[in-house]
Amino acid sequence: MYRAFGAKLAMSEGRRLIRIARRRGLIFFVGADIQLAAQLGADGVHLPERAAARRGRNLSVKSRFWLSAAAHNEPAVRRARAAGVEALVISPVFPSDSPSAARPMGVFRFARLARVAGLPAYALGGVNRRTISQLKGSRAIGAAAVSGAPVGRLRT
Repeated sequence: MYRAFGAKLAMSEGRRLIRIARRRGLIFFVGADIQLAAQLGADGVHLPERAAARRGRNLSVKSRFWLSAAAHNEPAVRRARAAGVEALVISPVFPSDSPSAARPMGVFRFARLARVAGLPAYALGGVNRRTISQLKGSRAIGAAAVSGAPVGRLRT
């Protein structure tokens, strides 16, 4: 997922990243910017938690893109699901160095939220080579990272 958030070079950086994603056979999401997603020919749009509950808007976006959303608790999971998103990024699972990360929920709570969601769920927050193996059996279909090195494969 590319999170440009109004960066001056968003279009050129997005084009570079989408070329890499296409060469590798990856899907490409843009964070919260529907216009940029359309201009780049992205596959999907990822919504922050506060925007995920806007059902009418989400349905119009969903007709053009895959739609994912951030969720940090059960009410957010339920709102996003009711609004029609197709996948969730649930966080923070583990302690994270990110300045915006809240208190980690742990694997047990992540698994519970993923079960409640009934949607594909990605784990975010402190996922690294050491912690990814703890997600086994948690219903995570993958892991996301804001920054960092590849963490390996999630084997469920």
